[in-house]
Amino acid sequence: MTGFPLQETGVETNLGPIGSALDEAGLGTTLAGTLEGVILFVLGFVAVYALGRAVVLPFLERTFDRRDLDEHAQKPLVLVARISVLFVAVAAAFGVADYGDFLVSMAGIAAAGAFAIGLAMQNVISNFVAGVFIYTDKPFRIGDWIEWDDGTYSGVVEDISLRVTRVRTFDNELLTVPNSALTSGVIKNPVEADNLRLKFVFGIGYGDDIEQATDIIVEEARNHPEILEDPAPSVRLTELGDSDVGLQSRIWIADPSRADFVRIRGEYVTAVKERFDEAGIDIPYPVRTLEGGLSLGSETSQSVVEPAE
Repeated sequence: MTGFPLQETGVETNLGPIGSALDEAGLGTTLAGTLEGVILFVLGFVAVYALGRAVVLPFLERTFDRRDLDEHAQKPLVLVARISVLFVAVAAAFGVADYGDFLVSMAGIAAAGAFAIGLAMQNVISNFVAGVFIYTDKPFRIGDWIEWDDGTYSGVVEDISLRVTRVRTFDNELLTVPNSALTSGVIKNPVEADNLRLKFVFGIGYGDDIEQATDIIVEEARNHPEILEDPAPSVRLTELGDSDVGLQSRIWIADPSRADFVRIRGEYVTAVKERFDEAGIDIPYPVRTLEGGLSLGSETSQSVVEPAE
């Protein structure tokens, strides 16, 4: 059997059953050998590829299902498996047809081409590698609300591929984000574990009762039907400002959307403000001080007003 048949120069050519049958049909040794190689290549490719599609791919899919692998993680893995089956089928077909020398030549050309393509597609490759890390590390899943780029962008993840992640913003805009942009910085997943913690600092005057203000903040959190009781609301004194004492409230909301988060926080802060007004607790305005001198004068005279000590 040979994939590169010899010319009919009196040298004995080894033909397989297919080539011998074609030779006996009157096609000649050279043409019979060529057709035999082509037929064996096609038969080898079809056999291996069909076997891979019928056995290997279903086996992998069943394995992924048994391991409860996320659907968004299965898609790229199945794609890689299909490409691998295709590659193995082509390599096996070259072997069956005895095209070994040709396969080696093609491998060298493919390696050179892959190197050139790699240089030209560095960004694509970096996004691909970043996508692999997203699948393995799982910093977020489809349906999660994420924030990145220091909170500049946020939205709900709709799709994750090996190159890009698609995020639907709360203004209903669809962002196609390169995966490298999500792995090169900090990603915030506010609703990981199905709960969102909200923090808000209420400023009260230095002459106000801290304990009374704390009780009001906690009571209004407990009165709101959509704020969780477990984890319980809490208040901490976090800062002593120039004009106020900062009391940080921490509350929890169950699996909210962005609209729920904004609405609930607004209702809660409004309720606390109304209770503060009823109790006579002041939320001071920020105090601004002027530093330096103020110059007043004309062409002939000038005076400087200095701030009082």
